[in-house]
Amino acid sequence: MAVVNANYLKLKAGYLFPEISRRVNHFLKDHPDAPLIRLGIGDVTEPLPAACREAMIKAVEEMGDRATFKGYGPEQGYSWLREKIAAHDFQARGCDIDASEIFISDGSKCDTGNILDIFGDSNKIAVTDPVYPVYVDTNVMAGHTGEANDRGEYAGLVYLPITAENNFTATLPSDPVDLVYLCFPNNPTGAVASREHLQAWVDYARTHRAILFFDAAYEAFITDPAIPHSIYEIPGARDCAIEFRSFSKNAGFTGTRCAFTVVPKGLKGYTPGGDAVDLWSLWQRRQSTKFNGVSYIVQRGAEAVYSPEGQTQVRKLVSVYLENARLIRDRLSQAGMAVYGGVNAPYVWVKTPNGMSSWDFFDKLLHTCYVVGTPGAGFGAAGEGYLRLSAFNSQANVIEAMARVVATLG
Repeated sequence: MAVVNANYLKLKAGYLFPEISRRVNHFLKDHPDAPLIRLGIGDVTEPLPAACREAMIKAVEEMGDRATFKGYGPEQGYSWLREKIAAHDFQARGCDIDASEIFISDGSKCDTGNILDIFGDSNKIAVTDPVYPVYVDTNVMAGHTGEANDRGEYAGLVYLPITAENNFTATLPSDPVDLVYLCFPNNPTGAVASREHLQAWVDYARTHRAILFFDAAYEAFITDPAIPHSIYEIPGARDCAIEFRSFSKNAGFTGTRCAFTVVPKGLKGYTPGGDAVDLWSLWQRRQSTKFNGVSYIVQRGAEAVYSPEGQTQVRKLVSVYLENARLIRDRLSQAGMAVYGGVNAPYVWVKTPNGMSSWDFFDKLLHTCYVVGTPGAGFGAAGEGYLRLSAFNSQANVIEAMARVVATLG
């Protein structure tokens, strides 16, 4: 008898985005000609930067020549890419991060789940609410939780509500926790964390020997110079934090797949008996066993992000999406809706009108405006009563979508 991992049976009926797809496909079956505009899933729409495309084309040509062909690459990633990342993304911002502490991967979503492989089952885990669903679901799959209650909250997790009242930045837990997921700029609310707020988290983690999982996938959208881009800009963070980054949203790599995780050397976890264990070594062992690395072609494309041409082209891409976020925020605000985010982030967090539920508002926009958003309830109990709109689309589509929504709400 082949026995399944029963933890999967504790998961809610469907991952949020497949459920959205199911509803959209059902709608399109009855309305095949509906001019749908998708502002739901955080998938980019603009082409890859020319510098990245040209670098990848050159790499493909190299793969056709025996003298320059590449087989298996280093599991941690090629040193020439890791050195560029260390210099541009960290050292240039005063962060003490070396190329040897960077691990190239095929996605920060993957890494935020895979990182659990090197941590034990007895950790007390804290997540914000609302929260990116992957953080919760991967812990359920790993057996770190009990069953979910009627609100969708899993026993065994500590939920930290982020609301308009606390500016969508979580209050420190009243009791000690061991692992904490933080995402800034935040998905789904679009909130950012001040230097002081992140310092409080670092101080908390160091006091309680906790580890912060810091998801900085959207850092490229920060325009306020006072807002940190990396947790390692905060003194003491090397002692308590692992950071996840991605090329998906800044350089359009959602389908190309390249990201990286930073594990500082000297960062420690502990055995049940309290003995310190080096986490860099555990992650290196995990990756070399379960991962064969990102392709040479893709890594050359990612390296081109750091060329002068690549930097200019990436900034242009980011500015397109930030302008879209501004348009969404401004149009909905003018229509009298309460909106958050959309300033240093590509997401706008919208309060549903007239006490409408998240899924009801989702259905209303789909059926009357032909606009797809993401129901806040899909991000956790505290997300009920909100809808997330993504700035990842063409400006023409965003303008049209907002015209439809404002007309309907009016």
